[in-house]
Amino acid sequence: MPQIPIIMPQLGESIAEARIVQFLVKPGDTVAADQDLIEVETDKATMTVASPCQGRVEKFSAQLDESYAVGAALGQIEATDEEAKRLGFDVSKPATGETEHASKSGIHSGKSAVQPTIRGLPVPANAAGASYLSPRLKARMDELGLHAADLAGVAGSGAAGRVTVEDFEKYIASLDKQKMSDASTMRVAVADAMRRSWTRPLATVGLPVILDPVLAHRKTCEPKPGPALYALRALAVALSENSAVAGRLVGSKIVHPNAIDVGFAVEAEDGVLVPVLRGADKKPLKELTARYNDLVELARQRKLPADATGGSVATVTNFGTFGLIWATPIPLPEQTLVLGLGAGRKMPHWDEKKGQFVPVMEAYLTLSFDHRVLDGGAAGRLLQRIGALMHQPEML
Repeated sequence: MPQIPIIMPQLGESIAEARIVQFLVKPGDTVAADQDLIEVETDKATMTVASPCQGRVEKFSAQLDESYAVGAALGQIEATDEEAKRLGFDVSKPATGETEHASKSGIHSGKSAVQPTIRGLPVPANAAGASYLSPRLKARMDELGLHAADLAGVAGSGAAGRVTVEDFEKYIASLDKQKMSDASTMRVAVADAMRRSWTRPLATVGLPVILDPVLAHRKTCEPKPGPALYALRALAVALSENSAVAGRLVGSKIVHPNAIDVGFAVEAEDGVLVPVLRGADKKPLKELTARYNDLVELARQRKLPADATGGSVATVTNFGTFGLIWATPIPLPEQTLVLGLGAGRKMPHWDEKKGQFVPVMEAYLTLSFDHRVLDGGAAGRLLQRIGALMHQPEML
């Protein structure tokens, strides 16, 4: 009869192995599918390994108090041909020349007969990547100044898809055969900031806003503020009403900002700089415009003064300048929020007074946030408040 292996399952996203605590059944016992067979312990919890099918426990190859990697065989269950077929194993008769063991077991290929049907993925569908790094591999990566994110496309050959040192060295050697160019200092800095930002659970909400009031108000101003500055000022006012939403989670505390200093993204050569407007909630729009324009030019020249960098509580980015109507920007590592403004488009809008659709200039506002600090409801209310303030630009 077929011998079905009992495999150490993936017990958690970051768990690579588990220790055998006790066997809940004995060899020779008849078990049902999904019945608990073995109790194991990880560095996080005590869990169980279940039977993959109905059958009789043939043997346990695992030993008590020993640790086994995810994917390791812990024993075997003698099952019927029907159960083996249900699990996708080939139980056809062996061809001439196959071993006696294979003939007895009824499983001749050693692999599941079920083949993946997904094609065209950039990496193999079963490649776990560098989800676990051994101390030896971490040390080798530190020597080269590399991070786990740099190995995202490497398929590991170790247990449960681990990237081994050998996999890593082959990958590094293969890079020498490809065209490479040096990343600029700014590009490396941006990459490091985004890598650190992505360690948090991030989410994005969006809201359409009518820009006609902003565009009409802008015509009365000199110098003329850009749409992104209206969004920045509206964000600053909204945050001044409730600074907790711009706070940072440190342990079990929400750390509120001491001042509403808001940055704005400026594209520079091979990267992005974020000048900061200090006390943006306390200065009206007309006082911010000249300083905003000066900082844009200084950022493009990469000559920002020290007092205009760092320490901001949120960032505004105008991705609409690239013709984009929607995006999900990522907050900087030290920030909880980033507000995005999309490209304006003429859209039909229902006018209740006229009883008909009228053309308006509409753009999307997006708010990306640290989901540990804000939930969707709080983020939505903040975005609604920003939109309402942009509908009354004379109040900014």
